[in-house]
Order: sequence, then C-alpha cells, then structure tokens
Amino acid sequence: MNLKRLIPLIIMMFILIGSGSTIFPLLNYTQATPGSALAQVKTPEKKRKILYWRAPMDPTEIYNHPGKSRMGMDLIPVYEGEAAPGAGGTITIDPVTVQNMGIRTAAVKRINFSHTIRTVGMVDYNEEKLYAISLKISGWVEKLYVNYTGKAVRKGEPLLEIYSPELVTTEKEYLLALKNRNISSRSGLKSIRHGAQSLLESTRNRLLLWDIPDAVIRNIRRTGKVQKTLILESPADGIVIDKNVVEGLFIKKGQNIYRIADLSTVWVYATIYDYETPWITEEQKAKVELSYLPGKIIVGNISYIYPYLDKKTRSVQVRMVFPNPGLQLKPGMYANVILQGKVLQNALVVPSEAVIRSGKRNIVFVVRGKGKFEPRKIKTGEEGGPENRYVHILSGLLEGEEVVTSAEFLLDSESRLQEAIQKMLEERKEKMKEPTGINNNLPRKKQKMNMRMPTNKKGKEAGQH
Repeated sequence: MNLKRLIPLIIMMFILIGSGSTIFPLLNYTQATPGSALAQVKTPEKKRKILYWRAPMDPTEIYNHPGKSRMGMDLIPVYEGEAAPGAGGTITIDPVTVQNMGIRTAAVKRINFSHTIRTVGMVDYNEEKLYAISLKISGWVEKLYVNYTGKAVRKGEPLLEIYSPELVTTEKEYLLALKNRNISSRSGLKSIRHGAQSLLESTRNRLLLWDIPDAVIRNIRRTGKVQKTLILESPADGIVIDKNVVEGLFIKKGQNIYRIADLSTVWVYATIYDYETPWITEEQKAKVELSYLPGKIIVGNISYIYPYLDKKTRSVQVRMVFPNPGLQLKPGMYANVILQGKVLQNALVVPSEAVIRSGKRNIVFVVRGKGKFEPRKIKTGEEGGPENRYVHILSGLLEGEEVVTSAEFLLDSESRLQEAIQKMLEERKEKMKEPTGINNNLPRKKQKMNMRMPTNKKGKEAGQH
C-alpha cells in the first residue's frame, strides 16, 4: 500500500474527530431552539401510498411493483387519491382542462314535445273529381267545340255535336207515339188510351237513358220536328286532361272521348318512415311549400294513411288534400311537405347532442360540480321539439340536472378507461387473496425446505444417485 496516499486521509480523520465537540453541540442546539431558522423550515409531507405502477404509454398496463413496461419504459407510480373513483366511472377533470376542452352543458327541462316530419310530396289529381265522358249511342262527330287538351270548361258548356241514326230513329218513334197518344185520348176505351200513353213513356225513357237532356225532349215535343244532331255538354267545371276525338270521327257507344279534372282541390302524396307513423293521424293539418314560391305556405289536411308498408323503402304513403286557388298546385309537381306531429304535454327532454348512442345503451354525462362528471344510463324516446333538436327522456334523468352537450366523447373514453383500470385492479386483488399452499408465517428458507422434491419410481428424490 502507498503511504503517501494514506497520510491525507489520516489527517482528515483527526480534524473531524477534533471538531466533533463543537459541531455536534451546535446541531443539537439549532434543532432544539424554536426560534432558529432550521426550526422554521416546513416539515416534509407525509409519504403517500403507492397503489400500483402503470406503463407511461398504456394506462391499462399496470403492475404492483416498479420496473419496465412491455415497451421497455420505466413504470410510473400511481399514488393514493390519483386512482379512478369507484363504481360508476365518475371522472374528475381540472377546471382549466374543462375550459380548454370547450365543454358545454344544458339543463334537463320539460316542454310541449312534438315531432316535425319533413318530406317530399307529389301533386296529383283529386280522384274524387275526375270525370270521364263517353256516349251511350254511336254516331259521327259533326262539330267539335272543345278541340284541344288543357282547355278549361264550365259545367253545361257544349263539348261536341254528334249525328246518330239510332237517335234520329228514336226521336221519330217518340213523335209517332206522341201523335198516337193524342188520337187515342179521344177513344172511349180505357185500354187504348193506356196503351198509347205507355208507348209514349217508353220512347221518352229510352231517350232519357241515353242521357238526352230533358230540354231537348221538350223541344222535340214542342216543335214536332226531329233533331238531327245532339249536343254533348260538360258535366262539371274543370280542365280537359284527355281528348280522344276529332271532327268527322265515328264514335262507338262506350268509347271515352274526354276526361275532365276539377283542379279546385288536389291530392298530394308523400312517404314517411314507419317509425314516424305514430305521430300522424287522419284529418291532421298538413303544409306544403313550393320551390318556385319560397315563403308561401298552403295548408291542407291528411285525408288517408295507407294501411300497408313499402317493403323496399320501408315507408308508408300518406295522402293529403289541399285547396288550389289560382291553380298554383299543378299535378306532377314536387312540393316540400311539413307534418307537425301530435303534441306530448310536459315531456322531459335533453338536447340530441348530449346523448351518446352505442347500440346497447344510451348514456349522458351529468355535471356533479367542481369538474366531476357522472355517466348515466338513460332510456330515450323519439326525437322532436323545436327543429327536432331534442330527445324525449323516458327514464334516467331528473328535471333541472345539467348534462354535457359537447366533448362528451372525450369524457366517455376517459370514463371507460378508468372503469377498465378498476376492473383490472379488482381482479388482481382477488387473485392475491387466493391461497397459494405456502405457509407465509415461515421464513423463506424453511418454506423452500418444506417443499417436497419430485420423486422417481423407486421412491428416491429426483437428482439423487
């Protein structure tokens, strides 16, 4: 050993031993004196208990001892008070973080709740005011008064003039029967008078059954002359939507020659989804708005809800009746339909954006104050309210509670993470409670000695020779 290196160490030992009589009393004095500077130093805080250790990149990777994570990073201790709160997944967030996240809330309230249905409808003719015109006799068209499709006609207005040999023959028979009745009226035999009258009535009824106007029959009777042609008149006010006749055409009896539609009212057909049908009933008010007349609303009512469903579109057809002043609603047009559903009085609602739908459950986050948020399962009904922005709450919330309406998905992910960690910790505790078959009261060496070594077939311990 080199003595030159030991000499400085020996000298330092003597110095420390010699000064110990002055240093140690000073330390004892300063620690015992209440007014000293060292006594005023804040005592160290109580050591916090470490609950578990977790990986810095994966909070669900937890251990009960320090070490390295699966990624090779140092584990981070989680102290008591920092763990996720117990059941329910309630989470606590710093107020500054809450503000940075832009969390907004809304109150659970009661309103008169209804669902507004918006769909597209098609304007069509009112089938109850369609008229098909045909003749019950055959003949030739002598003159055509309504000679184009789309012409507006009034009730009683002439449509065409037709010549029918069959009609002329019947008119002649009517005049002969009339003359015969006049002659027979002077007869003394009642049967003759009765027979002549019956023949006249039979001929007259034949003309009436052919829809010959009674005024025409009276004119034939008054003048005593056969009317060569017959004028066909319009049975109603409307628009000619179908015309199958021209001048000189031979018309067979029963052939459709005109079709007239009364457009004073029109039908509008619309389709709604099957889940919206409970909101509407027949005779309920309906509104339509036309794209080329923005802002103009025409009010009508639902006349019929069809009792079957379209299998392809899963929709139900609804028929509505609307007045049509000025013929603004034209068949074949599309219109925006607005149906205001029946009203549920004093319904409990929350904004639609507050509800997190995950298929099996619907939850909202209830504000508990001081940065605490509680996930709550709820049972929801229909969407509706002003602009369909609200959800009807059937159970799970109380009036006046505050729910989160933005950034709730971040809260949901944090809540699920903490729930997962709590479940893992509970499973770890349960495993630690299970008996291991080792006497924990014995020293570790004795425990190893008490463990039986595996034996071979001869009863000797394995490894012995």
